[in-house]
Amino acid sequence: MTESETLPATRESYDAIASTYAEMFQDSLRDRPLERALLGAFAELVRAAHGDGGEVADLGCGPGYVTAHLRGLGLNAFGVDASPMMVGLAREAHPALRFEVGSMAALGIEDGALGGVLARWSVIHTPPRELPAVLAEIARVLAPGGYLLIDFPATDGPHVETQAYDHAVVTAYRWSPGHLAALLRDHGLAESARTVIEPAPTDKRQFQEVQLLARKE
Repeated sequence: MTESETLPATRESYDAIASTYAEMFQDSLRDRPLERALLGAFAELVRAAHGDGGEVADLGCGPGYVTAHLRGLGLNAFGVDASPMMVGLAREAHPALRFEVGSMAALGIEDGALGGVLARWSVIHTPPRELPAVLAEIARVLAPGGYLLIDFPATDGPHVETQAYDHAVVTAYRWSPGHLAALLRDHGLAESARTVIEPAPTDKRQFQEVQLLARKE
């Protein structure tokens, strides 16, 4: 797939705030025990299916703190991000890990090479018309039996497939969990589990947060 029309603007925007972003979110998992548990379950499933040698891609890895967390869970994890500045910070902070500049729509990874893919809030800037192609690329690089864990904000109701919302960087999108699960099924990724986290009263945006775990059939 060719580069998204929106990717250059997203890349430039994240390049501009990379240092601030890295400082703000470096401890983002510390106060999220449920998400840490989900990442732990994801790691256990990947290891059970593919052993310790199965590679896992953290797509939209940013400054690499979640990639490092995955490595701490025993996964052979590496990070991919569209922002060269983010990748530079990730390499500086975690020199023992591998980080690459790349696009989710064209990963440059061999077919069926990965045991797992994490897409933690990394599809939120993907326009709805482009998301099916991104999911197809993820399905392509996953090995049979490989797992995808994808996180995103939910729409206001099950009958609203997508909603755009203002984001501090560039326009972002919310998704109906049912609609996104159907898109995954279209690409041979069967939903294994779904977690919905309600927003805290103090959250600026009152969006539900969704984690979908899917397995490549």
